[in-house]
Amino acid sequence: MFISLEGIDGSGKSTQARLLAEALRGAGHDVVLTREPGGAPGAEEIRRLLVEGDPDRWSAETEILLFTAARRDHLERTIRPNLAAGKIVITDRFADSTRVYQGATRGDLRGLVDGIHALAIGMEPDLTLILDMDPEAALARGLARRSGEDRFEDFGLPFQKALRDGFHALADQFPGRCRLIDAGRAPEAIAADVLAAVQAALP
Repeated sequence: MFISLEGIDGSGKSTQARLLAEALRGAGHDVVLTREPGGAPGAEEIRRLLVEGDPDRWSAETEILLFTAARRDHLERTIRPNLAAGKIVITDRFADSTRVYQGATRGDLRGLVDGIHALAIGMEPDLTLILDMDPEAALARGLARRSGEDRFEDFGLPFQKALRDGFHALADQFPGRCRLIDAGRAPEAIAADVLAAVQAALP
């Protein structure tokens, strides 16, 4: 099973992905936890180009190409081999992030994103969990981390609000695989809902 966690910056995706992996391993499943951009050596090198530096470093079109290049490496070297081996793969972000970040909020580029995705990637997660929370609170949390990977947070609050709207639209478009999870609560409560959604979808 291939599971993605999505949401705006600072919504707790990395924490919830880790807690989900731990819970599923505790239940006896073989789990691979990965992330985007990254998840494979080449993709991690591209990650630094995308998440560090000035917000205006790249155009949205260039970002789409860079994210897709990283995603293709991730797909070839991590996702497909582990799914073929019968493992559960959990990724912190996948193609939905590109649909929202570049396709919906940085110009009317959704058609470009979907076209390149169809040609270069050609797969979707079995289940996508969208962690939904107040953009102002999420942005404060994301910036407080001081991770050095703040390029998208540096676009500011209006950008984060547009991202949230984009993820809501995505959940409406793909109700078969997307679940909205209230991420404005204690991590343990969020984790319980995340695990319940996954358990309901497991074959």
